[in-house]
Amino acid sequence: MLDQAKMMMKMKKIQKELAKTVVEVEAGEGAVVIQMTGEQKIKDVTIDPDKVDLDDKEELEKWVEQAFKKAIAESQQVAQEKMRPVLGSLGNLGL
Repeated sequence: MLDQAKMMMKMKKIQKELAKTVVEVEAGEGAVVIQMTGEQKIKDVTIDPDKVDLDDKEELEKWVEQAFKKAIAESQQVAQEKMRPVLGSLGNLGL
């Protein structure tokens, strides 16, 4: 039971760390920049009007999609890396 309590404390600590961790990705050579937390919450989306052709909506949509995909992948990677030590010790709980 004590091991489970320690595990829960570690998990809460990791969740707080993930909330504070921010990944930043870009697409279209900086035309679209997205910041996302380790909890996969959007922190900021920036579109640089000097790097965007407003007449080419499809290109901007493509860059936004690419940036979101990258941000999700990177935030998942960060979460996985932070969770690895805790998940590796689950075998000790008899689960």
